[in-house]
Amino acid sequence: MTKTQLGYCTNVHAGPDLKTMRQNLEHHALRVKSLFCPNEPLGIGLWLSAPAVQELISNNQIEAFSEWLSDNGLIPFTMNGFPYGDFHQAVVKHDVYQPPWHSEKRHRYTKNLIDVLNLLLPAGMEGSISTLPLQWGDPKPTDQQWEDCAKNLSDIALYLSDMEQKHQRLIYICIEPEPGCALDTSEDIVSFFENHLLPTGNEDILRRHIRVCHDICHAVVMFEDQERALRRYRDAGISVGKIQVSSSVVLPLERIASAQRAEAVKQLRTFSEDRYLHQTVIRNSEDSCPVLYEDLPLALAELTAPQNLTQEWRVHFHVPIYLEQFGLLDTSQEEIFNCIQASRTLSDVTHLEIETYAWDVLPKELQHEQLFQGIAEEMKWFQNIYSDIS
Repeated sequence: MTKTQLGYCTNVHAGPDLKTMRQNLEHHALRVKSLFCPNEPLGIGLWLSAPAVQELISNNQIEAFSEWLSDNGLIPFTMNGFPYGDFHQAVVKHDVYQPPWHSEKRHRYTKNLIDVLNLLLPAGMEGSISTLPLQWGDPKPTDQQWEDCAKNLSDIALYLSDMEQKHQRLIYICIEPEPGCALDTSEDIVSFFENHLLPTGNEDILRRHIRVCHDICHAVVMFEDQERALRRYRDAGISVGKIQVSSSVVLPLERIASAQRAEAVKQLRTFSEDRYLHQTVIRNSEDSCPVLYEDLPLALAELTAPQNLTQEWRVHFHVPIYLEQFGLLDTSQEEIFNCIQASRTLSDVTHLEIETYAWDVLPKELQHEQLFQGIAEEMKWFQNIYSDIS
């Protein structure tokens, strides 16, 4: 049985160039390791922007970087291939979905990541690379764009199959559904596989090398039941290659006294910030259809008389996973338990990546004095609950 790999995603660290990436690992990842697992290797989900990965290849630095990682006990068992450019610029918002999967830039970037990961991984270890769900969902992809996305992903699968035969290295690309994107639910993923991807041919290769990155927060925001989503993938013959362990902000107006609802909304406003897109989905009742707003400020702008509302708001804002609630707001921490429990019987996933990338835009009272302290606390919390579930 393949050993489960646990790590944290380094897209939490600013710096799109190779030098800054290395400095981040030295300053943060090595300190996380000293707090979390000083005598054992630390798993990381490595984020390399397009310029950084190109620099690594062009300057023939992969071997030296691999040796540095090994010498310092860092294992990049997975990569985050979603953000292409500077993920910590002043305003990211919709830019994170560029370039889309029907473009040559996305295709080339992903191949570069594959080539690097193949050389960074220890012998015999599988690798995964998460990627965006094709593109932002508005406007929807054209028929030609659906076809081009499928063709590019099919070509990647063939590339990975050839690599596995030559180097005995299994790597898979994991499509990550996200609220508001072309693929934002498990149902969308299954539809894409059945109507676009699998018809390109080489079904066995596609199913082996194109998988799903199940981000717990994303499913929560879309009001998807964790077990139902994983069961849908299994029943469709689609593998989950990676679970991103994440938690969202929840405003449960029905469970808050009417006199306190305005204060709860005031607290929620502190999560409205300028860098990232915080998709917000609101449901009036269990029987009603949830309404998606592409960003939290848009949802807040339409809010009137909160004391009279009994809605539930779910916000795509990755908060520390050890938090159950803060003030009058809840988190979706319970869904982490639900997902991990369901994954035991409904998938063969072995890659678990904690992805709380929004630390530096959190309200100050939720931040640690040093970033690595918060990351280490998340790692310890998850390791404990994972052991309990086991």
